[in-house]
Amino acid sequence: MLKCDMLIESKDIRTTILNLKNNEDYTILLDVTAVDYLKFPDTTPSRFAVVYILRSSDFKKEITVKAFVDDNSLEVDSLHDVFASANWGERETFDQYGIKFKNHPNLKRVLNHQEFVGHPLRKDYNILKGQISTQTDDLMDEMLPLLKSKGYKEEEIEDLMLLNVGPSHPATHGTIRNFMAMEGETISACVTEIGYLHRGFEKACEHHTYSQVIPYTDRLNYCSAILNNIGWSKAIEEMMGIEITARTKAIRVILGELSRIIDHLVCNAANMVDMGGLTNLWYLFTPRDDAYELLSKLTGARLTNSYTRIGGLEFDLYEGFDKDLEYVLKSVEKGVSDALSLIAHNKLFLDRTQDVGIIKADFALANGISGPNLRASGVAQDLRKDKPYYGYDNYEFDVVVGSHGDVYDRMMCRFEEMHQSIRIIRQAMKNLPDGAINIYAPNAMLPLKKDVYGNIEGLMNQFKLTFEGILVPKGEYYSYSEAANGELGFFIVSDGSGRPYKVKCRPPCFYSLASYSKIVENTMLADAVITMASMNFIAGEFDR
Repeated sequence: MLKCDMLIESKDIRTTILNLKNNEDYTILLDVTAVDYLKFPDTTPSRFAVVYILRSSDFKKEITVKAFVDDNSLEVDSLHDVFASANWGERETFDQYGIKFKNHPNLKRVLNHQEFVGHPLRKDYNILKGQISTQTDDLMDEMLPLLKSKGYKEEEIEDLMLLNVGPSHPATHGTIRNFMAMEGETISACVTEIGYLHRGFEKACEHHTYSQVIPYTDRLNYCSAILNNIGWSKAIEEMMGIEITARTKAIRVILGELSRIIDHLVCNAANMVDMGGLTNLWYLFTPRDDAYELLSKLTGARLTNSYTRIGGLEFDLYEGFDKDLEYVLKSVEKGVSDALSLIAHNKLFLDRTQDVGIIKADFALANGISGPNLRASGVAQDLRKDKPYYGYDNYEFDVVVGSHGDVYDRMMCRFEEMHQSIRIIRQAMKNLPDGAINIYAPNAMLPLKKDVYGNIEGLMNQFKLTFEGILVPKGEYYSYSEAANGELGFFIVSDGSGRPYKVKCRPPCFYSLASYSKIVENTMLADAVITMASMNFIAGEFDR
């Protein structure tokens, strides 16, 4: 949690970032974004600023670097050759704000379609202006330069098979389209397109109160919605200096780890279906359904739960929750055991997953990959250990690390992480504190119904929080949490009102997908399918 640490001149972006990387150990670029200060209450040197968020190699420090951009040129230097993750990060910033990154190799839209006019996250963009795509994008403007950079001549390119894998394909797990140049069964080159599933999460945040944003976070990674609720609520609480109760922290840990289990169950089950093993799907989806029954009983919803509140939770645990939860955990243990009994010594499974879709540690770090995909590559990075919050440093659990970074390692890491999450949940339930789930904070928490109906102060408080929203102190903040697929970050700009001035979600899947095309080059087409499944792309997360 921090405010913008460095304000620099735009001409110094490259030298400053290089110095931070080479001399101060900020070797990971987490995210790139921009801020449009057109309607900000304070005077700023120019309308737009670019923001870079970096993390140190030991994962214990973050830093934000901001530079105001010249309003006439809107140009800054590209950092794609310094951090591979900057490639898509800069493309998104160009797409949404119109900032031009000089010397970028492929500065084209990455979220909006190529016929789109304007930049939707600018403050003067008309949000009611519907823009329909009428033409397909053949992606040849990306494929041809890529093939030529690999030494292909014109006549050789004509002999390649150009194949679209997705979006109308169940194995693409969403709206993803991979445009591949094939030599036989081997992928010579790949260009990835996110697709078009946009819900405008970041724009919608600007028009809703901080509390009203919580249900929108459910839809980011809908396989582990509560972890997104937690990440957002944690960010706003840190901005306001709110310390939630010990009981709330423990319940958030319990339900967050249960959500992580559900997410991993979906990932591994879907991966094995892509390999042709349907039985494992039922072994793993049965405990998932048991978990959804519990969440439905607790929160009123199965998939998108909207359970956290800024300063607490919507409901306390119901009577008998502990018994229901233990039933779910035992169901998970049995499902994992049954699935592993079919694959652990299965030669077909081992041949399909080992030495396939390899992600090396240095490649993963350079491309901003985090979570299980990074840990499977041999990097013991986990924000629950490196930057513990909610008392994670008091729980006994292991960071699960792979050795080779292939499909096998990614799947087995997720299997073992489920066991570690079960360990955490049982410890948290054993030592679950008593007390309130919501803090007393009239500036953040809705009053009790008896106070709304029984005294004028409660009624006024209810009215102001509902219509004006929580008034968050003016400032710029970055907050993080360890979501199911890696680092989930929120960079938030507050103008002091009840609605966020700007929100940038740093979803782990976005940067994993950006690196996918390089990972599958020179591999077989069938292997590309299970590589994608093992990286667990969630369309609603990277598409937002």
